[in-house]
Amino acid sequence: MVKLFRCEICGDPYIGESAPDNCPFCGAHKEYVKDIKEAEVNFNLELNDTDKANAEYALKVEISNAAFYACASNNSEDEHGRLLFKALAKVEAEHASIWKKILKLDSIPAGDDTCSDTNSKNLEESHARETKAIQFYGKAANEAENARIKQIFLALVEIEKDHLVFSENS
Repeated sequence: MVKLFRCEICGDPYIGESAPDNCPFCGAHKEYVKDIKEAEVNFNLELNDTDKANAEYALKVEISNAAFYACASNNSEDEHGRLLFKALAKVEAEHASIWKKILKLDSIPAGDDTCSDTNSKNLEESHARETKAIQFYGKAANEAENARIKQIFLALVEIEKDHLVFSENS
């Protein structure tokens, strides 16, 4: 029987017979994708100065990464690379959308990051970007006073670690 699920990290709904292993929109692990009646999703948060500054920086990171991956997809040497970078661009754009909701912004500024013309160089850059994001999100989670912000940062650490697989296995 088909059911309705909701990701507690990005808030997006998913229709299926069971919860997916990862949110198809933001990549959050299965533990965050719950039956619609059980999912707890809140983006209307009161942030202290540290949490707000970290959320604003996270938005910039995700905008930058989404633009980089979109560039890499457009410049890819083959279909596999094009699809991989396109998928990563969508996930990073979804992450930016999370921060847009939390920061109560009307829109997400466009990124203008450039990339290489070779998949191998873009995978190297991807590894550096994901590693930097993991380090920042771990630090931000440790600094977070708001439990929801902490939850999001910890989920993003897991997601970005998943992305390292692509650059490590290439």
